[in-house]
Amino acid sequence: MLRTSLLAAGVAAAIVSSLPAASQPAGKTPQPEVDDVISVTGARRREEAVQDVPIPVSVVDGELITEAGAFNVNRIKELIPSVQLYSSNPRNTGVNIRGLGSPFGLTNDGIEPGVGYYVDGVLYARPAATTLDFIDVERVEVLRGPQGTLFGKNTTAGAILVTTRKPSFTPEYDFELGYGEDDFVQAKGSFSGPLGDKVAGRVSLTSTQRDGLLYNVATQEKVNDLDNLGVRTQLLVTPNENMDVTFVLDYTNQEPKGYAQVFAGAVPTQRSEYRQFETIIADLGYQPPSRDPFDRLIDTNTPWKSGNEMGGFSANVDVDVGPGKLTSTTAWRFWNWDPSNDRDYLGLAVGTLSQAPSKHEQVTQEIRWAGDLSDRVSGVFGFFGFDQKLNSDPVHTEQAGADLYRFLWTAPNTPAAATSALFDGYTSEITSELNTVSAALFGQLDWAITDRLHLLPGLRFNYDQKDVDFERRVSGGPAAPTAAELQQLLSVYRPQAFQTDVDDTNTSGQLTLQFAASDRINAYATYATAFKSVGVNLGGLPLDANNNTILEAAEVAPEDVSHIEVGFKASPTPNSTANLTLFNTEIDDFQTQVTNAQFGVARGYLANAEKVRVRGAEFDGNVNIGSRFALRGSVAYTDAEYVSFTDAPPPLEGTGGPAFVDASGGRLPGISEWAASAGTEYRKQGNFFRKPGEFFTGIDIYYRSDFSSSPTPSQYLNVDGYSLLNLRLGFRSDNGGWSGYIWARNLLDEEYYEQLLAAPAGNGAGHYGAVLGDPLSYGATLRFSF
Repeated sequence: MLRTSLLAAGVAAAIVSSLPAASQPAGKTPQPEVDDVISVTGARRREEAVQDVPIPVSVVDGELITEAGAFNVNRIKELIPSVQLYSSNPRNTGVNIRGLGSPFGLTNDGIEPGVGYYVDGVLYARPAATTLDFIDVERVEVLRGPQGTLFGKNTTAGAILVTTRKPSFTPEYDFELGYGEDDFVQAKGSFSGPLGDKVAGRVSLTSTQRDGLLYNVATQEKVNDLDNLGVRTQLLVTPNENMDVTFVLDYTNQEPKGYAQVFAGAVPTQRSEYRQFETIIADLGYQPPSRDPFDRLIDTNTPWKSGNEMGGFSANVDVDVGPGKLTSTTAWRFWNWDPSNDRDYLGLAVGTLSQAPSKHEQVTQEIRWAGDLSDRVSGVFGFFGFDQKLNSDPVHTEQAGADLYRFLWTAPNTPAAATSALFDGYTSEITSELNTVSAALFGQLDWAITDRLHLLPGLRFNYDQKDVDFERRVSGGPAAPTAAELQQLLSVYRPQAFQTDVDDTNTSGQLTLQFAASDRINAYATYATAFKSVGVNLGGLPLDANNNTILEAAEVAPEDVSHIEVGFKASPTPNSTANLTLFNTEIDDFQTQVTNAQFGVARGYLANAEKVRVRGAEFDGNVNIGSRFALRGSVAYTDAEYVSFTDAPPPLEGTGGPAFVDASGGRLPGISEWAASAGTEYRKQGNFFRKPGEFFTGIDIYYRSDFSSSPTPSQYLNVDGYSLLNLRLGFRSDNGGWSGYIWARNLLDEEYYEQLLAAPAGNGAGHYGAVLGDPLSYGATLRFSF
């Protein structure tokens, strides 16, 4: 289990020991910083102080990311309460900001995200990227609200910008090793230095291992472990003082036995008694291994596998051109997904196989210029091109089991012998391909009307074209089924084929008025329009009352976003900040995930809700009291509802009733009304084994109130609010280049759900599963820098 991490640790240690000492002191004691001295380069595609940016931006630096254990986006959400991440596996991952971004629940590959995810300026198009470990991160910027002008389509909710540490012409060697409960081992290494007068390189490695947190009583093995390995290499070439060229090659691989869901309960539906979950399992002589999901026991009979492989190459060129800088970013990326899941969450043979491998390739090209047009006008102008190919590899396989018959009984006296073997081995195989081409022209101006009053208009024109080719074939079942048997088989998996060719254009933009009342107070107001591109369905289409495929559902209308925001940024003292944001976002043709009682499309498909509205307020601030004490905090209030969703799918408890319900006025899924985070760090100078430095204690607190875990509001699938308390205690040397600390995550051992999911392979019998939050864990970490 620990082989990969220990190997990475050994390699890193060997490299460190073989390198000469760096000329620059390492292990420098971090000094207090506040936002008015933090510079960001991503928010408006140029470097500027974050307090001067008329955008709500949250910045987390690499030091806090490391010490808080925030090694991926799912941990970042505990530091920035406006961020939400839901993942039942990497493919079925959604990242939201202010509750908007990705449809909630199971996904299909035709889904476009609504939060842009960028690493060093390169778009990572598939949401699985957000489940990967960060590699040698300098900082993470979270831009809240639509960012369509500069970051393009599908940033209707915001953007996450990850900036890694760059190659250095001064030798730098960093190594980190952490060990914790459940055989958690995390090793990181980073090595940088000159390769010539004008060439520098950097190699960064990371490995995270941990035993599984669920136990399968049927196979007697732990599942939901961590098995992550990543490497990132960079080459910086500086031909002259006016040009920088950076080449990046990265690769990450995850091979856990995961992500398993645990049986969490069953709700009464509107079906007859003999079709209720408890009656069904009683007839089959089955009971789940535990009725308490926090026993962390499962008995699923399909192997769990989540092969998640991602990597790519990029070349970034920065050239000084006139009074500005021309930037070209060219990138090729791939994503390979190789899963195996048990979608009934049970030890029964309802669905015996669920394997939907995918291959994805993308090429992106962005060219932009940013600089001064006159003494009072600056701007950013550019072009962005995107080409994506996504296909099944080679097929998506779903297979029914012998126990499915009992979930599909339509008459209480159906003899078991008549149908018990009908579905055993009945198989669906899907081949699909999606080709996407997108291109955009964009520009934004910053006109200084006066020294304190700025007007910032922006505009983006976007073109999208998507081709879909989908085919489902079925096999198995009786060689010569009767008409009644054939009807039952087709109610599970039905052959289906369709092709779709859609294109769409969009013009969106923004207008921001910024006023600096003083050197310490900055206010702004923004009106923006944005959009999420036209969607397509790749998981199968629903049927009408006559069992005909609804071909119109293959295409999903683009989202149309209208957004108003007012913000205030203040620095009451040189050592403090206080920022307030008020916003209102309305979306027409909101793309949402819906499920269908038909077993064959139970993965869900995309559809449009007529209109949703999200509004709220956010406050964040920090203060440093002397050199010893630092405090930061963020609070988000979010009110989100379906303004109009007249043909929503019924919630789980509504199965067996009307095929559609009116969810208008109901709350959107995945959104807590209140969310907050706070962190403190206390430092005190001292000696540890005669080495001067500082002792430190850090506390991080995260809270969110309850939220709906069902696309259509449900009285049962709601997640209770919860709080997490994380602690770290350690020592940093002044100039010895090392630090060490002990840590505890979820110190109070809070039992909480990340997500509740209606069982896709249960035909609406009423049972559901859960993605559990991690329990209490503790450990220690050592870091060395030279």
